[in-house]
Amino acid sequence: MVNDNWIASWQHARNHEGVTRGMQALLALACVLALGWRAGWQDELMPVVLGVMACAFTETDDAWRGRLKTLLLALSSFSLMMTAVWLTLPWPALLAAVLALSAFTLTMLGAVGERYRALAFGSLVLFIYSALSAESHREQALELAPYLLGGAVWYGLVSLLWAAAWPKPTVRYRLSQLYALLGEYLRLKARLLEPVQGVDRQRRRLELALHNGQVVDALNAAKESLFSRIAGGQPPAWLSEAMHQYLAAQDIHERTSSSHESYTLLADAFARSDALYRCQRVLSVQGEQALKFAQAIRERTPPRHEGQTARAIEDMQAAIAYLETAAAPRPAERPLQALHALGDNLTGLAKVFASALRGGASPDLTLVDHQVHSLGEAWRRIRAQLTLHSALMRHALRLSLVLLLAFGIMQATQDPHGYWIVLTVVFASQPQYAATLSRVGQRALGTVVGLMVGWVLIRLFPGPLLQAVCMVLAGALFIGKRMSDIRVATGAMTTLVLLSFHQMGMSQGVIPARLLDTAIGSVIAGLGAWLILPNWQARHWPRLAAQTLRAQAGYLQAILEQYREGKQDHLVYRQARRQAHNAEAALSNAYAAMRKEPEGQRLNMTASARFLVLTHMLQNYLSALGAHRGELEAGQLDAASRQAAQELQQGLEDLARQLETGRLQAAPAVTAPTEAEIDAQARGPVGSLLQAQLQLASGLLPQLEQQAPLLRRAR
Repeated sequence: MVNDNWIASWQHARNHEGVTRGMQALLALACVLALGWRAGWQDELMPVVLGVMACAFTETDDAWRGRLKTLLLALSSFSLMMTAVWLTLPWPALLAAVLALSAFTLTMLGAVGERYRALAFGSLVLFIYSALSAESHREQALELAPYLLGGAVWYGLVSLLWAAAWPKPTVRYRLSQLYALLGEYLRLKARLLEPVQGVDRQRRRLELALHNGQVVDALNAAKESLFSRIAGGQPPAWLSEAMHQYLAAQDIHERTSSSHESYTLLADAFARSDALYRCQRVLSVQGEQALKFAQAIRERTPPRHEGQTARAIEDMQAAIAYLETAAAPRPAERPLQALHALGDNLTGLAKVFASALRGGASPDLTLVDHQVHSLGEAWRRIRAQLTLHSALMRHALRLSLVLLLAFGIMQATQDPHGYWIVLTVVFASQPQYAATLSRVGQRALGTVVGLMVGWVLIRLFPGPLLQAVCMVLAGALFIGKRMSDIRVATGAMTTLVLLSFHQMGMSQGVIPARLLDTAIGSVIAGLGAWLILPNWQARHWPRLAAQTLRAQAGYLQAILEQYREGKQDHLVYRQARRQAHNAEAALSNAYAAMRKEPEGQRLNMTASARFLVLTHMLQNYLSALGAHRGELEAGQLDAASRQAAQELQQGLEDLARQLETGRLQAAPAVTAPTEAEIDAQARGPVGSLLQAQLQLASGLLPQLEQQAPLLRRAR
């Protein structure tokens, strides 16, 4: 039984991205320490370990070809950074200027893409590591430089060979994360179908909109993981299957996002029927199915389908059919039409799930390539960020200035461990204020725990060999956890530093110095995020709101093309859908960050929340159009629907333009409909599904126009 549990735990963990990176680091560091032990390294060991760590920071999820490219770029950048350090080391003021210039340049390089963001961060960390090594061993500075670069080369080779030998685990991990988040999204959506009076659906919608941002981020991460492994020619079977699962996840997201009517109206119309409960049951069961599928992908086991979904759908369809019989109280036509559409959508959702579980070929496996392929394109991306309106530009300037301040404090106090202040600033500083404060707290806590653990390990294992083993484990834990748990990663790195200083006989006074330097660096990073070109989300929210509305107008246009030409899951449609979801996710993530900022720096949070919910509802109504786009024959788009869609698109474009320019016109107040008005609306004329969804979407435009002027008002 214990053995079975161990095997199950290993199967659960082996595809985890952090475990994969940790195992790479374990192999690399074990070889380094074994070689160092055999060669009798003392001063040379720490530079090699630091080189391993710096190279690990440049690692992104990529195939071996991409890893090779990143490694070559990293080694070139590392050589340049080390040369700059050793040339300017005798002149602290010049070294500080080069550090600030490097921080600005490397941070701006992140505009090119994720690979270059990681490369820039690793290069900046290695700059500081190089200065730290040279400062600690001034007489041997040039002699230790090859060890630092050698550690980077060694880890790069291990990572490269690992990526070539095991290309699948990270893809599986990203897909399993995606389906797990979809399972939670289905659960949250099911809560909206609860036909109970007095439910705070506004709060539930906001929770759903915020979680939707995480789902979209997971979709993007999975797509990049897949795209990085696509080479020329026919992809291997496992990659085709993974791409099919990803595209199925896109369809599941679209169908789950769909809304066919106001949930309040549906709850009122079917308060005495179990039809909505049956629909809610189907969504809940499919959410459980998504979680099981995520587990199956992660553990490489066949997905289980126990038939609960089929039975839940049969019960749902029977409940809906019963409402058409003479024995049942006759509901209003409009809610009944929406209920039928909801049932059809949930049945279609089950078919998409079955397709994902069964596997098979998709009609179009093309993915959009967002990578840079020329210097001209890279420069255009960087040049677009060279403005103080850019969050990246503000972060680059802020980081340069706080690094100068940290370096100045280090020089003024003559702190022998002062580079820890600089390192803390680099690790804690983030583009967003809330993210910086979070990093500051996590790094402070991790440092305290790491020092305690290191002290205990030194007392428990006084022998140098066992301490070396603990250093290897701590380094592997640091690299494995650095992306997912900053507290654990910082604690592991602090433990490694304490053990390494003890090995070199330099542990006297390290603990209070590490605590003090971490505290100083944390304060500098926190004050910098607050006082130096602060990147308050209130600055960006109107622009992000405009981008969301414009992307939704583009999504509507792509849907109309589908109704004109017939359903086709081609790249153009999927790209328009993804752009709309990405824009809304950016808006929801910015709102989540704004909630953690100082109250005086926020927009009107009530209006912001309402605007976010309205944009998510608009996305829901458009997604329903996309989910049902195969139900009409090509060319059956009527003139009334075309006119309504054009007016909605124009209204969204106009409001987006007002948000971008700041010239917002106060819209007349939109009052909530009374019960009589809701009943009249429910019993109003019933058109086609296309007309009904366009009417619902258009009905949100006046509410968006009413909330938009309030986004400029802080509390």
